[in-house]
Amino acid sequence: MKSIPAGLKVELSRAKVMPGASAEADKWMAMLNDRLDECVATLDRERMAIEIVFRLREGADEYLYWVQVRGEHGDELDENLPIDRDHVAQGMKVKEPGWVEAEPQVLMLPDPVRKAVLDWALRD
Repeated sequence: MKSIPAGLKVELSRAKVMPGASAEADKWMAMLNDRLDECVATLDRERMAIEIVFRLREGADEYLYWVQVRGEHGDELDENLPIDRDHVAQGMKVKEPGWVEAEPQVLMLPDPVRKAVLDWALRD
């Protein structure tokens, strides 16, 4: 996409919460919020400029959506770190395996925000 610079990954991923795992999803999201400083500390090595989690309930179905804007050469989760290990463990208790990935179409950022995102995500 013309509006998404080379080297920048813009992702929207959806995972379905397993039946009966809504309370466990509450715990997972509470853990991420309670340990926000630990989560934010991982963003540098991941080259993650933006990460947002949404939750959607539709009838009996429940979904978690992850929005990520990051450099393509960032590291993945490191299960040697307690927050990443706990994050992965909670995910295994809550969501069905795999992700549904949406295809980005347009990235709209005002110049100061665009510069900040690119400087963060694409630095050497």
